[in-house]
Amino acid sequence: MTERNEHQEKILSSLLHSLVPLKEFHRPDCEIYSFLELVSKTAVSSLFGEGTAQNANLEYLGKISFPYFSMGAINSTHLFGLDELIIFSFYWSNRHRYRKVADLGANIGLHSIVLSHIGYQVTAYEPDPIHFSQLQSNVKSNCTENTPVLINKAVSTRSGKLEFVRVVGNTTGSHLAGSKDNPYGELNKFIVEVDSFNSICDAFDFLKIDVEGHEADILLSTTEENWQNTDSIVEIGNPSNAQKVFEHFNGTSINLFSQKIGWNQVSCMDEMPLSYKDGSLFISVKDNMPW
Repeated sequence: MTERNEHQEKILSSLLHSLVPLKEFHRPDCEIYSFLELVSKTAVSSLFGEGTAQNANLEYLGKISFPYFSMGAINSTHLFGLDELIIFSFYWSNRHRYRKVADLGANIGLHSIVLSHIGYQVTAYEPDPIHFSQLQSNVKSNCTENTPVLINKAVSTRSGKLEFVRVVGNTTGSHLAGSKDNPYGELNKFIVEVDSFNSICDAFDFLKIDVEGHEADILLSTTEENWQNTDSIVEIGNPSNAQKVFEHFNGTSINLFSQKIGWNQVSCMDEMPLSYKDGSLFISVKDNMPW
């Protein structure tokens, strides 16, 4: 590893350690967030970009080997975005709180690898066979111990089979049919197997949910009982889904905490994330988000 790469490795490791005490700056609209995002992009590009060594020792995340992988308009370096690093810092901060984790929408496996390295028991769901193949390869090269369980399925309101839409120009935006309005560009459609979200919700302590527009459907299929022993971090895909999720949980014992407002508790629709640009949503019966 070159001296420059060692320097970038130290910067990224230091940033990961700093994100927990800096949680008030996790709001995407604040200037310090913008600075941290620039720092992280520079480090990630140097370590995992095309033509680089594509591996690094990131202290509590462990040694990560993550080959450059194109997904159309998005590539594997984007999976190390600042919002993802923030979530990784949450995983580390709560390593003694949760044990069994489901990674729903695992893509090519970075979250599953990080969770495994930290010590969680991980089950990863990924429906796209192209992504699933790369997920298998990445997990094999990174997780020689505590290997995640990999499941080539989507997650929905019931078990069975559903149509899946691969967005060829940006496969990170691929989704179950009907989850997004007017998907653009070349589309490949095929049938995938799906598992019931309710059964998954009841079986795990913690869920990472990134299901490309299908989050409202699966969350609205739950009751308060499903969340008594399970917490989740969710990406909200659009304003319509944000409204549905807010209304579903509003007035219940389940609390919502939004990155958009510094992980404080949501009290009105204006505080809900409306897309990935607003960061994530934390769902829990807890009175505060545990950092």
